[in-house]
Amino acid sequence: MTIKADQTLDAKGLACPMPIVKTKKAIGTMEPGRVLEIQATDEGSLADLKAWSEKGGHQYIGTKRDGDVLIHYVRKSTGEEKEDMTFPHTVSNEELEEKLGADAQIVDVREAAEYSFSHIPGSVSIPLGELDSRLSELDKTKETFVVCRTGNRSDLAAQKLEANDFNQVKNVVPGMSKWNGPVEENE
Repeated sequence: MTIKADQTLDAKGLACPMPIVKTKKAIGTMEPGRVLEIQATDEGSLADLKAWSEKGGHQYIGTKRDGDVLIHYVRKSTGEEKEDMTFPHTVSNEELEEKLGADAQIVDVREAAEYSFSHIPGSVSIPLGELDSRLSELDKTKETFVVCRTGNRSDLAAQKLEANDFNQVKNVVPGMSKWNGPVEENE
């Protein structure tokens, strides 16, 4: 799967702390929600970039390896964690985990790259921006659990589904950022 990055940073050959210094500078010039691809050869960059992203409120999407090069993906913070959720029907991650294997559908509304790195087994990937055009792929009669990273995009998606006559919709909170259940990855 190809991951779409909005900007690429070459940090190959640099040792700590330079990959972080260059990442901080590059992400500072980007619009919120944009994805930065960081190419690094420093093995320490794996833990460093993940920790730096979380500390700075940015989303660490994941890392792929291409030979000796680590290709990291970080989404600049959009402040989505601070948005109010309004969809009234929610379930916890633990409640969803108990439902795995039942006759329900799980709709993951994160971007394809996020889904690729880690998703709930059996879930279907329909990014929020594609939901309106892909409603026909879903079964309105099934209990539907909507998941994203934090519960905010899924809140919007759950509202859209309910507005389109899906009657058994639940928003999963807090979502994949705190998911401890089984996961699958796409190669």
